[in-house]
Order: sequence, then structure tokens, then C-alpha cells
Amino acid sequence: MFHLGWFLGSGFGIQPGRGTFDGQAWRDWMKPRRYVEMAATLERGGYDFVFIEDTAMIEDTYGGSAAWTLAHGEMAPKNDPLPLVPLMAAGSKHIGIINTMSTIQYAPYTAARLMTTLDHLTDGRAGINVVTSVTHRVAQNFGYDAHLPHDERYGMAAEWMEVVTRLWDSWEPGAVVGDLDTPMYADASKVHTIDHAGKYYKVRGPLNTIPGPQGRPVVGQAGNSVPGRELAATYADTMLAMGHSAEQMKAFREDMHERMIAHGRKPSDIKIMFLVTPMLGESDEHARDREAQRVAATRDPHHIEQILWQLSYISGGTVDFSTFDLDARMPDVLGNGEQSSMRQYVVGNEDKTLREVVTGVRQISDLGLVGSPDTVAAKMGELMDEVGGDGFLLYQPRALNARTLSEYADGLSPALRRRGLIRDGFDDVPFRDNLLAF
Repeated sequence: MFHLGWFLGSGFGIQPGRGTFDGQAWRDWMKPRRYVEMAATLERGGYDFVFIEDTAMIEDTYGGSAAWTLAHGEMAPKNDPLPLVPLMAAGSKHIGIINTMSTIQYAPYTAARLMTTLDHLTDGRAGINVVTSVTHRVAQNFGYDAHLPHDERYGMAAEWMEVVTRLWDSWEPGAVVGDLDTPMYADASKVHTIDHAGKYYKVRGPLNTIPGPQGRPVVGQAGNSVPGRELAATYADTMLAMGHSAEQMKAFREDMHERMIAHGRKPSDIKIMFLVTPMLGESDEHARDREAQRVAATRDPHHIEQILWQLSYISGGTVDFSTFDLDARMPDVLGNGEQSSMRQYVVGNEDKTLREVVTGVRQISDLGLVGSPDTVAAKMGELMDEVGGDGFLLYQPRALNARTLSEYADGLSPALRRRGLIRDGFDDVPFRDNLLAF
């Protein structure tokens, strides 16, 4: 069997609302009901977790202003996902909720305390996606003149994770005695300062709350660069990875396993989830028609401008792609943002025009997962057999569209279950135990 997760790529933010079945998502995106219903629907479909993206800025690189961003609701407005986590958990029983926290937005002590609190509030179903943030605009909202260079950000994140982990461990097992007669609620000899003094952080500790049901929340990581892989190999329980072919996925997984062994961990301690965007249909022909419509839409001027906006963003806010000639060569720039994502557009496309790249490159692959639920289920099983595990993180932009969610939870999941490929229920255990059960 393999695992399923769902990537909420718009975070707790404004959702696409122009489709026939999107209802009033553009107007009530800030209300909890849709997200609570999403968690319950995905749990019914056997998904282990929802992975919530987040950013804390309004992007204004493209065109030199925030006009395009705000006109189209692209990654803004957006709410903080942390308060949403216990609401989503309260409307479900088993599914894990992974929220994003940036190492430049949250001090380690604040993050450790918040995540332990969420683990208590969700009865052990909280997870944290540790990110370093992408753009100067985020950094400038938290006291920086400009964002740190890419590799230094990950050096800072490694120290951040060390501090957070030590704070989670600052209460030993058995520290909570609960003897109200003596009295001894907690044994002070088992609660320790951490006395950390590093390059970026100075934290005394200990954490001032008791460990949550999981001891520490599930840790996720989404960086696929070498520093990102090292951070995941050291600390992560699950990892978002890009999947482009079975060979690439297998090589990525093997690389991560080697890194984990080098850090004294077992390869089975992490679940590598490959991000994919399948195209489902009532039949294979219907799915191919839907895919053909998607491909045709890539030549639409709005789609082209959207990808140019996206490239400006993932460059780290260092390159304005509105300034380039669409019919000139693809610019050879990586910027200071999501370098793994930028390489997908730049590397190997040096002889193509910018127009050819923005209409032809698909950042998140479908891996040939186009067809009826039975066809896609069979292909997913074949891919996992070849790769060796661990599962897929599915993404569709219209995440709050109940029709879209039902296609996956009530269409694809039963087809996967008939083949014995995904879980058909959950044990009554915390999130990490479910995640590492197979």
C-alpha cells in the first residue's frame, strides 16, 4: 500500500472562483466550513493528511506593483492557517493537518509552543511544514532589509529545527507525575533548560507546556534542493517531492534514503510524497478531452501572464518577467527563491523562447495519470511498484470545489481500494503512527 495526501496550494487564502462549480468560494474563502468539509471528505477517501501552503506577503514583483496580484487574487489575500488547524481536526477523526510555518516568521520558542498547543487541541493530529520563505517581501515583513541567500536560509532553518526539537524534548518522558496530594504535578528534575546559543538563535528553555500526544508534531519539508534534502533527512517525517518520471522519483527516493542513513536515521522514518495533478474523467476519453482543454488553455494570454507572474514570484522577487520579450530566448536566471522550481523552467530550455517555456513546461506533472478512476488507479499502482513507495500528494487548484474533491475521494479512492493500494480505514492512533504504519 501507499499513502495519500492533499496539497492545499492556495493555503488559507482566496480560492479560484471562476469555474462553473466553484460556487461562492471567492467570497467565503475566509470561513472555516469549506475547509472542515474538505478534511472530512478526504478522510473518507483514505487520505493521511492535508498539507496547507502559506505565505505572508502581497507579491509585487511582476510589473513592479501588486496590481496583477490583487486583481486576480493570486496568493493574496491569505489568512494564517494555524487557527484553522483545530477546526479542521474537530470536523474529522483521523486525518492529519500539516500547516506551514516559516523560519523567518516564527521564533523557535513561539513555534515549538504553538505546535505543541495544536497537537493537544487536535488530539495528536498536528503537523508542521517547515519553510524558509521565498521572497524579499516576506523577509521585509519580519525585520529584514532583504532575504538571506538561498543556502544561508537553510543553514538558519537547520539551527531553527535543532532548537525547536530540543524544546519539544525539554520535558523527559515521565516528567508529568500528576500527584496532587504530594503535590507533584511535574518532576522538576525531568524538565530541563536547553541553553542554546548559536549563530542565529539564543534560547534558554525549557518549553512551558507539557508534551503533546505525539511528543512532537509530524514534521514536513518541501525543499528539493540539496540543502532542503539535508534538512528533511535530518528532521522530517514526510516530504513533498516533485515527480516527473518513475526513474527520477526512484533516484530521488534513493538519494533521500542515503542522506537519512548518513544522519543516523532509518529510511522508513520518512514518507516521500510525490506531488502530482491527475486528470480524472468519467471515461478515459472524457479525461483525455479534459486534458486537451487544459493544454489548449496554456496558450491563453491570461495563463501566459499567470506563469510569468509565478516565475517572478519563485525567483524570490528578484526578476520581473513582465520585462522580457516572450519570443526571445528563455532568460538564464535562477534568482534567490525556489531554485528547484526555477530549474524546471530554465535548465534544458536554453534554446526555447520564453513563450514556448511558459506554455509548455508543467511544474507539477500528471505522470501520465489521465483517465478514468480505474485507469489512473492502475497507473498509480504501477508507478509506486517501480519507485518503491511512499505515496502521492495530490493537487488541484480548485481545492474547495466539492465536485473536484468528490472525484478523488469518491471516484479515485474506491478504485485504489479495490486494488488494495490505499488504506480502508484508520487505527485510533496519533497522526505519526498512521503515517508510519506502512
